Amino acid sequence: MFLKNNLGKGDIGRNDPCFCGSGKKYKKCCLIKMEKGQINQPSRVINRSRSFILGMVNACRLTRRTLEFLTPYVKVGVSTEKLNQLAHDFMVKHKAYPATLGYQGYPKSICTSVNEVICHGIPSERELVNGDIINIDVSCQLDGYYGDASVNLGVGEISANAKKLIEVTKECLNLGIKAVKGNSFIGNIGYAIENHAHKHGFSVVEEFVGHGIGRNFHEDPQVPHFGRQGGGVEILPGMIFTIEPMINQGNKELRILKDGWTAITADKKLSAQVEHTILVTNDGVRILTDEADDDPIF
Repeated sequence: MFLKNNLGKGDIGRNDPCFCGSGKKYKKCCLIKMEKGQINQPSRVINRSRSFILGMVNACRLTRRTLEFLTPYVKVGVSTEKLNQLAHDFMVKHKAYPATLGYQGYPKSICTSVNEVICHGIPSERELVNGDIINIDVSCQLDGYYGDASVNLGVGEISANAKKLIEVTKECLNLGIKAVKGNSFIGNIGYAIENHAHKHGFSVVEEFVGHGIGRNFHEDPQVPHFGRQGGGVEILPGMIFTIEPMINQGNKELRILKDGWTAITADKKLSAQVEHTILVTNDGVRILTDEADDDPIF
């Protein structure tokens, strides 16, 4: 990616792709908005090409479709290994590669984190039972671009406390996304998430964070789900990163199992997680893993 400092109107041609990542020409996008006073001139942006945006959109949409494909199979009696195989076959069928498979030695094509498992749960022959909650984390690599998203689902009839945890976790993600604005700060995201979780008596995992994503699975910036307003690195239009809060029913402490991957709550209480990949534009965000296949790309 190319970082352009102190961008002024003269630094980009009217017919060049707009720096915000919309894919439109500059003269038909942010130049008009700036001239009308609808948005402020950004101090810095990351210039994304049309082909880069297209690649990311396609990878993220396939990630979403994989999760949608898996959802009906989340039911009593289905093993997490079965979900893994279904996801693997679906991604390969659509010319993608499961980004987690072999990544730093990880042995499976998705992560399945059940109940007290916070993240990086390894699929196994363990069958889902009534009352379980499960996070399914899918990462697709398609044509050299990466998408990353996860959902948290209940199996059969789940408790009222589990429902509340999942609902608050979704709300935390949405509030984190709403806190994203070009030329604000990463700390604003974590501040919004942490405040909401604590208001409901839950805690926020601090050891695992969101991350930049693009041509690599993990890039800068890191995106903590806790923090203070105005803290952290500056959010720049053109950034693409994940927000993926992990919210615990009990305290925030965790431990890693002997497999070196599976993170569980230290107090064995429930944990939930949801995730999206987003693109920062000059006047907001695009949630790339929440777009329908027929939505306009540019």
